[in-house]
Amino acid sequence: MMQYFIRSCRDLTPIPEETKPKMGHRLVQQMQMSPVRQAELHSDLKIQEKDELQWKKIKVEGLDENGEKEAQLRRNFNVILAKYGMDGKRDTRPMESNSLKDHDSREGDMFEDPRLDKLWNKAKGSGKFSDEELLSLKREFQHHKDKIHEYSILMDTISRTEEIHKNVISPLEGEAKEQVLQHKHTDLKQKMRDLNQGFERLRRLSHEGFTEDSDFHEPRVIELWEAARRSNLTEDELDSLKEELRHFETKVEKHSHYQEQLELSHQKLQHVEALGDKEHIKRNQEKYNTLSEKTREMGYKMKKHMQDLSNKILRSGLKHNEL
Repeated sequence: MMQYFIRSCRDLTPIPEETKPKMGHRLVQQMQMSPVRQAELHSDLKIQEKDELQWKKIKVEGLDENGEKEAQLRRNFNVILAKYGMDGKRDTRPMESNSLKDHDSREGDMFEDPRLDKLWNKAKGSGKFSDEELLSLKREFQHHKDKIHEYSILMDTISRTEEIHKNVISPLEGEAKEQVLQHKHTDLKQKMRDLNQGFERLRRLSHEGFTEDSDFHEPRVIELWEAARRSNLTEDELDSLKEELRHFETKVEKHSHYQEQLELSHQKLQHVEALGDKEHIKRNQEKYNTLSEKTREMGYKMKKHMQDLSNKILRSGLKHNEL
């Protein structure tokens, strides 16, 4: 797994096995990541690794002749590096942007975006939301903020990649190279459309409030459901997908619970370490290690499920558009 920490984005060959754990562990320590963020990184890298293995099979079969899939993999890896501040650039974001910290009531630039902050402050002061609904709304705003950040990372990554390609001899020339560049910009345009639709949903939600018959509550599940409703699926297909999304939402909620427990376990471990009781430290360390492993594994399964659902919705939409 840790080969992704230190290998070149232009070389998909894994580094020697004996080097990975030592280098990966040191880099994580240097980043001073919280346990939850480490678990998220682990999940993203595991998905990247699975995608790469799948690409290698495709390449052997000669199904990536224009290099589009390989370019997508490299771009995804660059996005992971930037997302976790491992791309060598100075990260100006706060050290922790953990959505679990709902008790943090900073005012003003809470979401680091003027439109979001203005909308949030207006909704918060409207009096139409209960405390529980405000927490749900805050999670929606946080999710949109994260998507804005991911879009910025992707745009920056594509710009830098294109700049590099201008200065090196590329095996992709002519029509093949043009197809790869076109795919990159299509991806950017789709993410911008998603951002605009997401903001419109937040604006509508802030003005109208939550409805009792809302199908879903988790932002990621809502996003998938609204994408499905825009994709020209039949009523039967939508009903089937809705049931699958309900199961997925349960998985998301369970993963969030484990993240909270991991954060609490880490805080308790730090407390007993400060006290110096070796027996207590050992017991709490074992509990923390178990929770950490469980959270990483659940995070991977949840993200992989979300990836599969996104691809399923995209394929269904394309299929109906072709008919």
